[in-house]
Amino acid sequence: MSVTFVAAPKRLLTLTVDGSTVRVPEGATLLEACRQQGIDTPTLCYLENLTPVNVCRVCVVEVQGSRTLVPACSRKVEDGMVVSSDSERVRNSRKSVLELLASSVDLSLAAPEVQQWMERYGADADRFGAAQSPPQGNPRDRARPGEHSPSDGRTAATVAQPAKLDNDTYIRDYSRCILCYKCVQACGVDAQNTFAIAVAGRGFEARISTEFDVGLPDSACVYCGNCIGVCPTGALMFKSEYDMRQAETWDATKQTVTTTICPYCGVGCNLELHVQDNSIVKVTSPLDHDVTQGHLCVKGRFGYQFVQHRGNGEKSG
Repeated sequence: MSVTFVAAPKRLLTLTVDGSTVRVPEGATLLEACRQQGIDTPTLCYLENLTPVNVCRVCVVEVQGSRTLVPACSRKVEDGMVVSSDSERVRNSRKSVLELLASSVDLSLAAPEVQQWMERYGADADRFGAAQSPPQGNPRDRARPGEHSPSDGRTAATVAQPAKLDNDTYIRDYSRCILCYKCVQACGVDAQNTFAIAVAGRGFEARISTEFDVGLPDSACVYCGNCIGVCPTGALMFKSEYDMRQAETWDATKQTVTTTICPYCGVGCNLELHVQDNSIVKVTSPLDHDVTQGHLCVKGRFGYQFVQHRGNGEKSG
């Protein structure tokens, strides 16, 4: 006779969110409670398959009795909590965060929801002035803590810099980076455990970097591409997508997505093949797949070129 072990049911906690009573299992976060109520809570650094690091601060909510606003993505629900997700204090905080991000980072490839949040909270990045002219070269990579250029008071400082093109699989365009830490987590304990990248610098000079700022080919990177899969702004991108965008041939509206199984080993990872003009342009994996949780290895994510070659030896597309 087989024995099936069933975990004990979790205790239900009761809280009030925007005047409505909500019951959630013990261990749930405020973000989960808000989403259960259908409340659209902005998030940039949160992803279901990563440990919350609460760095973007756009998901903050107001909890009665708390001195500061709390990040909904990581704050656990406590019985009897009274939460406001849309108070004036919350709206002002989210507006400021979005304005600061939009004034310094290129968000043009971020999810459409970001622009909707900007409009909802009345965020105006232009109030900080026009963007500063990009510096020659890339001085951010050489920045040292405590060394800052004085502001002229009329233009907004930005993280503008050239894209890093040092390999054939993906590019790093840190002019789009919001320092959400997702790539660091995916490269670290949450997925790959390679630790090829981390945050270097402090304050406005903080940036994602390899060890000693070496190029990817000389770093510990194993090219799994899991950092690309979690990036919310397009700072990390398939080289194929980057080249097509540069050539102005990338068109997501013409792409189809086909789910299949990776052919390389017996693990059974689900692949989502993004196809345009009869050619695979990138590969992803669904977050809710119980094998991958959205993560892949180098073969699964980048080893699709053989599909592009037909029986006559000619490359498709």
